[in-house]
Amino acid sequence: MAKYIIKRILMLIPVIIGVAFLVFSILSFTPGDPIRIILGEEATPEAIEQLTMELGLDQPLVVQFFRYLVRLAQGDLGRSYITNRPVFGEIMNALPHTIELTIWSVAIGLVIAIPVGVISALKQYSLLDNISMVITLIGAAIPNFWFGLLLMLLFSLTLGLLPSSGVGTPLHMILPALTLGTTNAAIIARMTRSSMLEVIRQDYIRTAKSKGVGRGKIIRKHAFRNASIPIVTVIGLQFGGLLGGAVLTETVFSIPGLGILMVNAIRQMDTPMVLGSIIVFTILFCIINLIVDLLYAFLDPRIKAAYK
Repeated sequence: MAKYIIKRILMLIPVIIGVAFLVFSILSFTPGDPIRIILGEEATPEAIEQLTMELGLDQPLVVQFFRYLVRLAQGDLGRSYITNRPVFGEIMNALPHTIELTIWSVAIGLVIAIPVGVISALKQYSLLDNISMVITLIGAAIPNFWFGLLLMLLFSLTLGLLPSSGVGTPLHMILPALTLGTTNAAIIARMTRSSMLEVIRQDYIRTAKSKGVGRGKIIRKHAFRNASIPIVTVIGLQFGGLLGGAVLTETVFSIPGLGILMVNAIRQMDTPMVLGSIIVFTILFCIINLIVDLLYAFLDPRIKAAYK
């Protein structure tokens, strides 16, 4: 298991290099001049030339990228073109808000989705199953930003129960987490139902029933555990997707997270900030995938044996 973890961590290196090169190349060909954005439209040619040399933008693209990799290997993500502050510090200030929002959203999604999915599978084609599947379909189809505005209108402006924007207390996270959690709940509930339906039809479930094992124990110990692998996969993908895909929700609720930071950096042609943000997203996503793979081994001993 230790060798497997080390191998996966080492695989991060070529992934990060590939992602960095792809983003670096795209940004270099994107219309716009970061020097003009930094100095303004009235900057003199001398000032433009001096800053271009200071930032190394007068060098070929390959040389610029190689220098960036050297700094990256030393743990230096560079300095922002706009604020002139270290990119790592800026990201670390924004990242906790995005992680907090993601954790809350996934937690809400699980609390809703797992019971709904299990009950729908056990009561297949019943009225409850049909209603829950229609609701999950609607939840998956509703745009997050639109649903967030409706929640804000109801709970903040009309009822005055919850804050409409900002961060600082757990109450600030309820509405944005509900906004993202409903979509997650819809997807996870449908996967839970599908996976449970497949498992409860297996021979070992019928054998357990014939031996007189209690219904609750069969569902908890035999059915749900064996149905958990695809569910864990979806949860991992949802978690990783929320880390990088919560930009609209962060914008609606004025959450100073990493998504807004990266979008603003793209608008301002702040290449170091964009690269640093995407590299952090990449590392987090790979770590989440590693955790999901390790959970596979916990849920299925056959997978654990394969790691040895």
